[in-house]
Amino acid sequence: MDIKQLWLNIQDLWGALDQHPLLHSSLALLVLLVVALIVGRVARYLILHAVKLLGRQPALHWLNDLRHNKVFHRLAQMTPSLVIQFGLHLVPGLGKTSALFIGNVALAFTILFQVLVLGAVLNALLDIYARTEHARTRSIKGYVQLAKMVLFIFGAIIIVATLIDRSPLLLLSGLGAMSAVILLVYKDTLLSFVASVQLTSNDMLRVGDWIEMPQVGASGDVVDITLHTVKVQNFDKTIVSIPTWRLMSESFKNWRGMQASGGRRIKRSVYIDAAGVRFLSDDEEARMTQVHLLTDYISRKQAELKAWNEAQGHSAQLSANRRRMTNLGTFRAYALAYLKSHPDIQPNMTCMVRQMQTSAQGVPLEIYCFTRTTVWADYERIQGDIFDYLLAVLPEFGLSLYQQPSGNDLRAGILPAVLGTSHLPMPEKVAL
Repeated sequence: MDIKQLWLNIQDLWGALDQHPLLHSSLALLVLLVVALIVGRVARYLILHAVKLLGRQPALHWLNDLRHNKVFHRLAQMTPSLVIQFGLHLVPGLGKTSALFIGNVALAFTILFQVLVLGAVLNALLDIYARTEHARTRSIKGYVQLAKMVLFIFGAIIIVATLIDRSPLLLLSGLGAMSAVILLVYKDTLLSFVASVQLTSNDMLRVGDWIEMPQVGASGDVVDITLHTVKVQNFDKTIVSIPTWRLMSESFKNWRGMQASGGRRIKRSVYIDAAGVRFLSDDEEARMTQVHLLTDYISRKQAELKAWNEAQGHSAQLSANRRRMTNLGTFRAYALAYLKSHPDIQPNMTCMVRQMQTSAQGVPLEIYCFTRTTVWADYERIQGDIFDYLLAVLPEFGLSLYQQPSGNDLRAGILPAVLGTSHLPMPEKVAL
């Protein structure tokens, strides 16, 4: 009895609403909105739950990337606007202008969520690509960002055209007239896009490469390549953001070739004091033959010099006409033999010890070789060990390292000894 009475009351109320068309339409729109929100919640729950169950299967694991990037969440958000679009004809007493306006707003929301879905799909594709082997050498993040930018621009044009009930071509024609302004506003974007294409197509830069660009304070590993910037993490853990276009307009050093070769170059000079360079005596040559690294060299060199001197006849009795071994040349041969026998030096790459142009700092003896490793810490350790040993063995050849005199040397009396005086004359005090 109570239910029947309630139903009669509802019928009476609905009949009374027929006498107020505006109120009737408003309540119908409110009911449609509530239904659309409820349907949207239900659709969201069903879609996300179904995708979560399907994503547990190994063959459909890629669905998890779509779910994490909220692709299906955005799809479910389109449901309320779709319900409103298809349910507007059920609202009684709704004017043509009002129906058109509400329908356009609902359609604009549908287009908005479609654009967001496509943007989320692009993000998911980027995550899927990041797990492939090609991602280590070629980054597509810049292309994805450009595609999203174009997508959002065209999406905004279509949404505005829908709201004002005009053709999108009308707005696009207006943008054509503003092309000069657009080029000015997006100048850096266009330059960065072209630079990104060139960097990727020519394989000039990869994520993980060690690059140096002193003009921007960058010396470290590339951690991210985007449309507008390239992020470099320096060795002090600071981050430098370099505009992509600058990598094409300016020079930078990429150490990838060194890392891929398996060896890192050592190129450093030892400055020998020219005053210590002299010929070896017979006793010194005999002593040098006992050095394992020089045994073959001394024997070969002695035979070569003996044959040459004998060919000169009596003129070889004069010291200036004879060829003899020098302590510097012997040390050079010893250093080369030491490098070739070193376990951390790459034998398949260039290895030499060469004498450079003599300067005011002495005779430069350059060590040029490659280590077996490219790890920075190991490289510095190997380089330090090599030069520590070579510097320590110099006195065995009667040589010394050139070093400019310091204040302590002057106070110790080295300069007076060089000048041949026991004491330096002190300037007399001037009476003021």
